[in-house]
Amino acid sequence: MNLVVIADNPGSQRRNKSRDLTRNYLNGSIPSSLARLNLTLLSLAGNRLSGSIPKEIGDIATLEELGLENSQFGGPLPEQLGNLSRLRRFLASANNFTGMLPETFANLKNLTDFRIDGNDISGKIPDFIGNWTKLKRLDMQGTSMEGPIPSTISYLKNLTDLRITDLKGSSISFPDLQDMKEMEELVLRNCWITGSIPEYVGETMTKLKTLDLSFNNLTGAIPGTLQGFYLSLENMDLSYNNFTEASSSSCFHDSNVNLVASYSSSEDNSIPWCLKKDLPCSKKAHYHSLFINCGGKKLKYDGKEYEEDLSTMGASNFFFSAERWGYSSTGIFLGNSDKDYIATNTSALNTTNPDFYTTARLSPLSLKYYGLCLQRGSYTVRLHFAEILYTDDQTFSSLGKRIFDVLIQGKIVLKDFNIVEEAKGVGIGITMEFNNVSVDGSTLEIHLYWSGKGTNAIPDRGVYGPLISAITVTPNFDPRTGLSIGAIAGIVAASCVAVLLILVFFRMKGYLGRKDLVEKGKAGEYASGNLASPPTDLALVSRYMAPEYAMRGYLTDKADVYSFGIVALEIVSGKSNTNYRPKGEFVYLLDWAYYLQEQGNLLELVDPSLGSNFSQEEATRMLNMALLCTNSSPTLRPAMSAVVSMLEGQIPVQAPLVKRTSRNEDLRFKAFEKPSQDSQTHISSFSEDSQIHRSISMEGLLLDSSMSFQSKEETT
Repeated sequence: MNLVVIADNPGSQRRNKSRDLTRNYLNGSIPSSLARLNLTLLSLAGNRLSGSIPKEIGDIATLEELGLENSQFGGPLPEQLGNLSRLRRFLASANNFTGMLPETFANLKNLTDFRIDGNDISGKIPDFIGNWTKLKRLDMQGTSMEGPIPSTISYLKNLTDLRITDLKGSSISFPDLQDMKEMEELVLRNCWITGSIPEYVGETMTKLKTLDLSFNNLTGAIPGTLQGFYLSLENMDLSYNNFTEASSSSCFHDSNVNLVASYSSSEDNSIPWCLKKDLPCSKKAHYHSLFINCGGKKLKYDGKEYEEDLSTMGASNFFFSAERWGYSSTGIFLGNSDKDYIATNTSALNTTNPDFYTTARLSPLSLKYYGLCLQRGSYTVRLHFAEILYTDDQTFSSLGKRIFDVLIQGKIVLKDFNIVEEAKGVGIGITMEFNNVSVDGSTLEIHLYWSGKGTNAIPDRGVYGPLISAITVTPNFDPRTGLSIGAIAGIVAASCVAVLLILVFFRMKGYLGRKDLVEKGKAGEYASGNLASPPTDLALVSRYMAPEYAMRGYLTDKADVYSFGIVALEIVSGKSNTNYRPKGEFVYLLDWAYYLQEQGNLLELVDPSLGSNFSQEEATRMLNMALLCTNSSPTLRPAMSAVVSMLEGQIPVQAPLVKRTSRNEDLRFKAFEKPSQDSQTHISSFSEDSQIHRSISMEGLLLDSSMSFQSKEETT
């Protein structure tokens, strides 16, 4: 029905001083002819009405209550509404109003209830709100308004409900509310408030039932007077702040208190892990996937087992499952404090897996899921949604609009997300996928946040806020090794390229395919005749050359393994094997690596440009594998197939057992020195004293010969 019909044909109802048309399916706009009615109440909430508010509404001098909530009105609020001097209640939440509050609103001195939640109203909170001294309820959640909260708010001594959230701007101090002894609901969330919580909050506000100061920058300690309210308050949320003094020694509280991530991270072990920023892992991070059926029972889907999420704890609570995953929920549903936090579908489902979407977890304000103790690396995150509380018919129940933001690791990935619009209907499942999500510490954070937008009373009060059906998190790396598929492929490819370049170089120089080398098997004759090439040529390849080839002319099937080891060592250290000399007593990078491994300080090799942003376990694995591959004895090196199995995690990487002697240690590395003017003499001497050099090399570096590397592909 069109509202114009009702307005233009008042009939016998002309004498009726109220028009309550709440929760119908009215469409169109507000006709200016309504101004001809001497109304005291005009309520148009919960309809399909749109357009701007006619300025003529400001001419209804008798109007005491104007209800416009949960509709589709837009545009600026007309300044003529400031003429409604008898107005007591102005309810305009969940619309599309823009612009600033008109200065004429300073004249509304009889206001007791003022709500503009979920509109795009901007500008600073005006000082003239101090004129509204009769005000009992002030709601400014989820607007585009800026701080600070004006000092004139202290004049509103009759306030029982104050809700201001998501202010833009810079840091502000805690507002002066000390004379508000009637306060029952105090919500100052995400307002950039700094400093400590005033003692008077717990001293003079004796009627307080709900306190939400989450998502600020509060410091110091929680007042002792407020801690006494832990059990008496219906809901207290101090999460996501920067308190520096612990007031709790446990992660567990009654379901009416949430302190998660409320303390700045520190080494203070007296603060439980769940109260610290980013929820650091209290043990070794070893998980690498996450499957949660949010609000539902355990089930299998697509070959994965999704864990149940059936906690019935109410407002503002933190739940965690075996320190593997958890969630934090904040806030209390407006107008419906008894509402459940798990939803069951009320509409027909149109999904490929109905069981997956029959339930969902809800939150009135903020819902954060945490993947705890996850391995470092890149992950793919899939979030599953289906709107199951609205209808798809021609009733007011279809007019609900759920809007919230989604952040992953603190970055907004979905802004003003509307499930119905994205899925193209009610009861339709949709999956939003996010690739390359980095976990640098040990915690993955998935944050669903309601900033006040959308409807909040359709089909019932309290139907709004974040809703999610399931969460899927899978790694983009091999969990057995911690290496990404790309990293494994890159390392192997780089090594293969290096080996190929060496072989191509030797073939171009005529060093390979020489029949006399095979027939004679005399390294000295071959070397003196063919390896006496210009020093710059050998310098290009000597860094990757296996010692048995450089010293004896033998090209074994393990030469490529040695070259791989050098490449791996250079990749992890960021240094050249031949050009880097850390100290005078060491010959090359490889010599230093053996020494550090013997001393138990192998991680000193890691490229310093990485800082601390690397996995020590992964770096140790790669360095140990590099030392295994660079064994001076070809027979003690693993086969390349075994190396690949180590990279894939199919077989473990054992640290080589190094035993050093003091006799001629540097001779092990003679093959890698840059050729000098007498390079021909040096190479020839290798032939004459080959047995001596061989024995020194084996004695200088002895590895446990009992170590073996089995591979299905290995036949030797």
